Amino acid sequence: MNSPSTIEINDKLREAKPWVRRFGRLGYWAKGLVYVMIGVLAALAAIGPSGDTTGTSGALQSLSGMPFGEVALWFIGIGLIGYILWNFIKAIKDPENEGRDAKGLIKRAGYFISGFIYTSLAFGAIKLASHTGNAGSENSHKTISAKLMEQPFGVWLVGLLGAIIIGYGVHELYSGIKEKFMSKFKTYEMNDQERKIARWSGKIGLISRGIVLSMVGFFFIRTAYTHNPNESKGLGGALTELANQPFGQILLAIVAVGLILYGVYQIIRGRYQHMNFGK
Repeated sequence: MNSPSTIEINDKLREAKPWVRRFGRLGYWAKGLVYVMIGVLAALAAIGPSGDTTGTSGALQSLSGMPFGEVALWFIGIGLIGYILWNFIKAIKDPENEGRDAKGLIKRAGYFISGFIYTSLAFGAIKLASHTGNAGSENSHKTISAKLMEQPFGVWLVGLLGAIIIGYGVHELYSGIKEKFMSKFKTYEMNDQERKIARWSGKIGLISRGIVLSMVGFFFIRTAYTHNPNESKGLGGALTELANQPFGQILLAIVAVGLILYGVYQIIRGRYQHMNFGK
């Protein structure tokens, strides 16, 4: 239970920083746009040679060559800074009252890690938009694995990272199946059509992303087992692996639709998410 002093501090923060919540909402929209792009590119790869499976960095690279792509990249880069800020606030200030027990601390640590991951993506988008660099490499996961394996107990660290990613993927899968995510929305502000779109985009989107994240985590564990950083694969690599399976094009098309819906779900979060920070 929060002490009176903590509640008082949080109330003051809500009154003093209303722009933070709005900035965070912009971040959800930016994240949603990135996943819609990933899903569209994966769908094109599934139906013919006009597309290619890719992860977040590759989606930004593709966006840069499209009409109004530079404007979209500025929106994504600046918007993701809001998403990053909101993640750090959730980790440190705990406006969602996750608590300090083991479960709460794990979730808050996850917010912190997510903030760092999207920091690279945000600045990659800004560098592309300002023509000062690229969005980073799709092989960054291999670099991470290689650097971790150079550390004491590095193999165990890579394996632990894989286990954490699988755990998060299973959590998203479960949340999608059980529709736990609906409690995050201000459903009382939605009409029937909006609630229906939120439910189905969140359900299918979280299930799809949960499957892909679990695959990414498996690749990290395989890296630890084989001591080979080249075994690590990110989001784009997981989609490529999926496409190479029996009936892979069909599976890729299904997951692609799911990732597009995950992007729609994030955009809806930007509008209707409970955000107890600011007004």
